[in-house]
Amino acid sequence: MSNIRIIDYEPQHQPWFEKFNRAWIEEMFEMEPVDEWVVTNPDKAIIEPGGAILMAEYVGMIAGTVGLRKVAEDTYEFTKMAVGEAFRRKGIAEALSFASFRKAKELGARNVILYSNRKNAGAIKLYEKIGFRQLEVEPGVYKRANVKMAIGIEEALSAADKYAEPVQP
Repeated sequence: MSNIRIIDYEPQHQPWFEKFNRAWIEEMFEMEPVDEWVVTNPDKAIIEPGGAILMAEYVGMIAGTVGLRKVAEDTYEFTKMAVGEAFRRKGIAEALSFASFRKAKELGARNVILYSNRKNAGAIKLYEKIGFRQLEVEPGVYKRANVKMAIGIEEALSAADKYAEPVQP
């Protein structure tokens, strides 16, 4: 993972955030109005309400992204995780996951949740590997969501320390 560097999102990253997320959503599902809003307005949708977005660089190139959307005082949604097709299977999704746990802790999170779909089996396998556990999905979040997962921040940080090689700041 020494070729991976995780950095904070800046406005010039929006086209990458949109491109990476639009690619997986359109490939597997369809863009919902909430997706369109988030990928075109990540500052307003995620950062301004108290969340964060991280970007992954791989050998100096923007390779992936993940967002943390504040959904309650101590709970953040792990959202819009995407890695560019040319950069997959290099440990980037895992590095983004672990970095997001550290960022969530900085933001005051006690819990991190996510929504996914069984169709995205590879992602669910990763989430389970790093400690997320499945919960019942409440209706009305995303049309495509048939999986909800959660992890406590202390468990998440323990997993990050156990599995992750330190990522350059």
